[in-house]
Amino acid sequence: MAHVHGLRCRECAHEYDIAPIYTCEWCFGPLEVVYDYDAIRRAVSRESIAAGGDDIWRYGDLLPVDGDAAINLGAGYTPLVRADRLAEALGLGEVWIKNDTLNPTNSFKDRVVAVAQSAARRLGLTTIACASTGNLANAVAAAAARAGQDSVVVIPSNLEAQKILTTATYNGVLLAVDGTYDDVNRLCSELIGDPLTAEWGFVNVNLRPYYAEGSKTVGYEIAEQLGWRAPDHVVVPIASGSQLTKIHKGFHELYKVGLLDEEPQVRVSGAQALGCSPVASAFIEGRDVIKPVKPDTIAKSLAIGNPADGYFAIDAVRSTGGGMAAVTD
Repeated sequence: MAHVHGLRCRECAHEYDIAPIYTCEWCFGPLEVVYDYDAIRRAVSRESIAAGGDDIWRYGDLLPVDGDAAINLGAGYTPLVRADRLAEALGLGEVWIKNDTLNPTNSFKDRVVAVAQSAARRLGLTTIACASTGNLANAVAAAAARAGQDSVVVIPSNLEAQKILTTATYNGVLLAVDGTYDDVNRLCSELIGDPLTAEWGFVNVNLRPYYAEGSKTVGYEIAEQLGWRAPDHVVVPIASGSQLTKIHKGFHELYKVGLLDEEPQVRVSGAQALGCSPVASAFIEGRDVIKPVKPDTIAKSLAIGNPADGYFAIDAVRSTGGGMAAVTD
């Protein structure tokens, strides 16, 4: 991890060495990767990125994994589609839609899994695991099968049958829990540290600092596909809130390492399903505290009632002058 200094708590700034850890032992805040941006600036250019492959690893210098450890299922560099009729309906000049359904398992989760799985290899973890509402389960099971690894996927038992079938196709271990995603996530958190799971990498738990960085590549691609300029406004769906915060971070990183000529002034907005909208509700009511809810929505992939990055999503939206909304199924 040549361009990585270590990990740092997002709350108290306490620093840690690179390891499969995700929570600060001092304040219990979340950890994130700390980069050497001066070194990245010297290593990366628009030309070096253009010469890379058509996947997320074209931005490898900005990710927390050395190239020789990168595992590649072909995630990323999905189309940015111009939607002129939608722009006309909304009264806007240009509207673009990032079509991440063209990732290998049809969702952006292939991006974050690629980074987490590669970090797991670097850290000596042999089994890839996750708590999931469906899309992540597919991405983890497929990535493990591709790499010849074991996988363990834990899901709520009421997921759509199609998602369960797709995950099961890859022949990993699939565990269904009678409860919500938050119950599933809590169970996975309890498994970490058990001697029986010492070599398991839960991509969205003990590998979360690395996993979350994969979402930045959505922002990188948008800027590159717009001719190395940031958009005026980006709208991101919210489940845990991580994708929104990392896309916001990605635009500013591009400027920090010299890939954007002008400092981004991107308004960031978020959307949730009305049946699971703890982040949007807090934003609309002017609160900083996220009140957990019991999900009641058909949008299972957004049904996280106690979102880990909800506060950080609100902060990104407020600081950029964006907005949040909750919409019906």
